[in-house]
Amino acid sequence: MEKNQKKIKDTKFVFVTGGVVSGLGKGITAASLGRLLKNRGYKVTNQKLDPYINVDPGTMSPYEHGEVFVTEDGAETDLDLGHYERFIDENLTGNSSITSGKIYSEVIERERRGDYLGKTVQVIPHITNAIKEKIYKFEEDDIDIVITEVGGTVGDIEGQAMIEAIRQIGIEQPESSVVFIHVTLLPYISGSNELKSKPTQHSVKEIQALGISPDILVCRADTRIPDSMKQKIALFCNVRKENVIENSTVSNLYEVPLMLEKEGLANAVCRKLNLTNQAPDNDEWEKMIKRIKRIKKENNVKIAIVGKYTKLEDSYLSVAESLHHAGFANNLNVEIEFIDSETINNGNVKEKLGHLDGIIVPGGFGERGIEGMISTIKYARENKIPFLGICLGMQMAVVEFARNVLKLNDVNSEEFDANCENPVIHIMDSQKIIKKKGGTMRLGAYPCILKSGSYASKLYGEKEIMERHRHRFEYNNKYRELMEQNGLTIAGTSPDGELVEIVEISESQHPFFIAGQFHPEFKSRPDRPQPLFKELVRKAKIVNSNK
Repeated sequence: MEKNQKKIKDTKFVFVTGGVVSGLGKGITAASLGRLLKNRGYKVTNQKLDPYINVDPGTMSPYEHGEVFVTEDGAETDLDLGHYERFIDENLTGNSSITSGKIYSEVIERERRGDYLGKTVQVIPHITNAIKEKIYKFEEDDIDIVITEVGGTVGDIEGQAMIEAIRQIGIEQPESSVVFIHVTLLPYISGSNELKSKPTQHSVKEIQALGISPDILVCRADTRIPDSMKQKIALFCNVRKENVIENSTVSNLYEVPLMLEKEGLANAVCRKLNLTNQAPDNDEWEKMIKRIKRIKKENNVKIAIVGKYTKLEDSYLSVAESLHHAGFANNLNVEIEFIDSETINNGNVKEKLGHLDGIIVPGGFGERGIEGMISTIKYARENKIPFLGICLGMQMAVVEFARNVLKLNDVNSEEFDANCENPVIHIMDSQKIIKKKGGTMRLGAYPCILKSGSYASKLYGEKEIMERHRHRFEYNNKYRELMEQNGLTIAGTSPDGELVEIVEISESQHPFFIAGQFHPEFKSRPDRPQPLFKELVRKAKIVNSNK
């Protein structure tokens, strides 16, 4: 535990629910509160309860749920965990992402083993007890405060067991150990030029009918909430007026903690939980926001994310946030363009990409859009545009190099053509890796040894790094020597040297051309950008200046 962190006597629990509509920012509220409580010296963790029946988002289309965020221990989780980690700067675990599917699977497995001794298995108490176990599990980790967000909106039929579970915790624990926060919408009606509180009133009545009386209301609004409306909401929703918190629009996502601090959210939580250490140390966060605000609008670079899921930008949420972090560090605004790789070919690639200062080809699965990625990488390599390949992007960089530099015939990844003549990317030998949850997939953090003198080692400044993975295909070692002889250097491998983690083209040949088999975006923080993104943006600015 860090020196400035003070262990309180018992673990406290904060529950964040939502009403009226989805997408109000429950995740950002929960993450921001985590940062504010951590800045008061408490050891905090965040958790997400997702009502859907999928066991995890791993098999879901990115168009359904945005990106799949991967934790250090290899859990495939909801994208809100990315927000949590970026705000509280703590590595979360699989226990921070719980779905109805995961709960029901575990309960049914217990029933099949006979753990319930022949009893009738029911939502109450068996499902609710299993949910509570996941929340209480953090007590084993010496956590001061657990902030649990319940996905969806109150009233969703699939979320009722989770609402019931947190209601039970509210009566099992002392009153000073639990706080309920309800996030709602105050819609603005332009015709009458006023905010309306009725949807919030109805939402609070709905959650009250389920046995939970919110202690704090976080009201999302696009305009300032008049004091008279706060008084009205407090009266009709049975909360104290000082516990009606305005959540207004800010210019930068990372301003939200300071905005909520000013509105009194953290102090309201501390009062309810009888936390004595209420003086925040937000100095470093405030300095970061001031640095961001000082960046001039004309200081910008254009970087494209060329992928196959660009119709929903949340599919690449962590990549986009990592670019913004890198921009903060380089005193630059990063303008991100999302380009569908299916729309790119060798004939139009210059028209599509010629105006850019940098390019990222991110991760993904399946054959759709692959040829457009290869055309993109070829253009970036030949025209010396700073390029970062991530996971699938790294694999396609290897394919592109083998096709267009080595001039090999019939080159592909075994994922897309199992019978190709030159499978420079092939299915990995599962006997050579540490098996983790996910079958043949390599999931979670793995060590990488960086080659001395490589560009990557210069950027990381370390010999050994840990990065998170989510894939099942690997660089084919049969082509290592040929690739390196022609300029695609192996800059990082697994400790035994068997698995290629990073490839690069030397700085003398290209301003920035690095591709990693891992997902560096998952470990970037707003005040500590991931090294590869930081350098990509720096080199993009140089390219921009030389145009």
